[in-house]
Amino acid sequence: MGGAGRPDPGGTGGTEDGAGPATGGGGRSGGTGGRPAADAGGAPGGAAGADAAAPEQPDGGPEDAARGADVPPGPSAFKHPGVLVDRRALDFIKAKVAAGAEPWKGAVEKAKASRFGTLAYTPTPFAVVDCGPYSNPSIGCGEEQRDAIASYTHALLWYITGDAAHARKSIEIMNAWSAVLKDHTNSNAPLQSAWAASVFPRAAEIIRYTHDGWAPAEIARFAAMLRTVYLPKVIKGSGGNGNWELSMTEATLGIGVFLEDRETFDKGIAMWKRRVPAYIYLESDGPQPVPPPSGNKDLVSLWYGQDRFVSGLGQETCRDYGHLTGGFAAMVNAAETAHLQGVDLFALEARRLTAGFEFNAQYLDGVPVPAWLCNGALKLGTNDTWEIGYNALANRLGADMPHTRAVIAKIRPTSANHHMVWESLTHAELDSGAR
Repeated sequence: MGGAGRPDPGGTGGTEDGAGPATGGGGRSGGTGGRPAADAGGAPGGAAGADAAAPEQPDGGPEDAARGADVPPGPSAFKHPGVLVDRRALDFIKAKVAAGAEPWKGAVEKAKASRFGTLAYTPTPFAVVDCGPYSNPSIGCGEEQRDAIASYTHALLWYITGDAAHARKSIEIMNAWSAVLKDHTNSNAPLQSAWAASVFPRAAEIIRYTHDGWAPAEIARFAAMLRTVYLPKVIKGSGGNGNWELSMTEATLGIGVFLEDRETFDKGIAMWKRRVPAYIYLESDGPQPVPPPSGNKDLVSLWYGQDRFVSGLGQETCRDYGHLTGGFAAMVNAAETAHLQGVDLFALEARRLTAGFEFNAQYLDGVPVPAWLCNGALKLGTNDTWEIGYNALANRLGADMPHTRAVIAKIRPTSANHHMVWESLTHAELDSGAR
């Protein structure tokens, strides 16, 4: 999901079928690169007439605190497992699967049947992962993404099924990489690092705190890999497109939890608080969006030629939904990990997140694209996300999100794609009884 002028690796093999970021509707999005263009290009969904009025924007949902309000600092003691899923969530999933309830039954069957869930899976580690623009070169990039997904898949299957063979497979994959990985190189190294380091800690947290078969020396070596190989690539953020820095934020928080590193965790929280207001616009921001923390300050250019701003518009809406939803997924994944650790970022930006989800989901739910939006054409696609954000905002906080709910109904159970992995399995209706 490339930053401006730094195309990301399309087709790196992170999806279940080995392609690049899935966009739904039969399409996939690769890195587009270059400077933001005025026209996002023709896409399914059609365009409204040239004089179409701007629709009412979904500013609603739970009242959020002012953007500058204080958020409690990171935890004095970390909760484990505590990266994206905790033991409560794991027990919830296990009970639903045991009861044969949907969508969990279908979701776990999909994970088992995928190439990531087979016990015959063989990791392919690289000492140096070299990811250039437009996947040229692409040395170890797809392999690393697939292996991270497989390690998490087997960790989930271990807990859900109780079959220790899945735990051993997850450990095998993580050990294979920690034994050899030394660096990520080329222009896409930060994003590649972020994708992998968003997923590996999820697996590591589950295995370390629910299974006794991971040797202390192996855990220490894995922790050293996170600290010395991944963390330096992600903790400084990015001045490119927002999906880059949001992915880095997710990785930073996950690493901080696994390492029990309060300073790293708090840096991830600070990155999220700076970048999210620059990724989704609210009319209360003023006539133009909040500028990003660094990088391109020409906001019309950064927002791909869009010069009319309405609440819920995303910085990459006019680019394509593959990159936009990848950014949304990283944003909510990071917030979910923070929530597990006692920091409620969802409440801080509830109006903004709800508006972003609903504004963009409406065009996946059949609302015609107006002529003023991205020259009347959106590059639509669902991607393997939406569940985690919907659970937090609608189920937990009570936001009304009919368009997002409709999109989720079309894509359940979701698949595995980059940092978007089995969301229907892990978060479908997790907090439906919270209110």
